[in-house]
Amino acid sequence: MEQLIAERVDTFWKGIEGGANKRGQIIVTFSEKRPKKSWFQVYMGEEDVPWEQWIVNAEMRQPKSERDRQAFNTALASTLSKSLHTMLTHTSSERGRTAVPLITNASGISPFPVKMTVKVGGVELGGG
Repeated sequence: MEQLIAERVDTFWKGIEGGANKRGQIIVTFSEKRPKKSWFQVYMGEEDVPWEQWIVNAEMRQPKSERDRQAFNTALASTLSKSLHTMLTHTSSERGRTAVPLITNASGISPFPVKMTVKVGGVELGGG
């Protein structure tokens, strides 16, 4: 999991660098495996069915003055704190806990397939 995160963050930074005011997203999707059936209810293997998605929007800026840099850092800290608070509040709520499917396979790092997608300027980079 740590390697996947490091790879996606690296892909994000490589896509963002080289210009001011670039925008991007890191999208984290959690899925569950469900039986895939054909028209006649014949079992056709498994498919990943997403049950939750988090989208982290980022915009890189190059502040021109120290005052701009301080204002930017203050706004960034506030935005990140609010985002984390929203995620924690949602996931610890009754509604958030009921969104999680039953764990049927506890092997591996996560019982659910996780996909991390990086987009810069609306273009997906480095696969998902």
